Amino acid sequence: MTDEEFEEHVRAALDSLPDDIAGSLENVAVVVEEESAESSAILGSFIGYPRGLGTPSGALPAKVVVYRRPLLASFPEPAELERQIRITVLHEVAHYFGIDEARIDELGYG
Repeated sequence: MTDEEFEEHVRAALDSLPDDIAGSLENVAVVVEEESAESSAILGSFIGYPRGLGTPSGALPAKVVVYRRPLLASFPEPAELERQIRITVLHEVAHYFGIDEARIDELGYG
């Protein structure tokens, strides 16, 4: 899968968000990086302050990161890769909204 195709799947996941949720994404960047510096097994990360909890003065915008290399390595079948990219995006966006891991698991995005 090319970088452009991968990024298109990330955009498609964002485009699948309901309008009210998508409209609530403020001051957050969604980016693709090769892999986490912390662990090559991490599929995505949320960096920053969850929406609605108050952002300290001078804080950088929140960031959702999708890690390309571990997703490609873990899900070689194209349909499953596309599904996992979507799950990863939705998982990290949920953290932006302050949803914890237990609730994310309940929702099926763990």
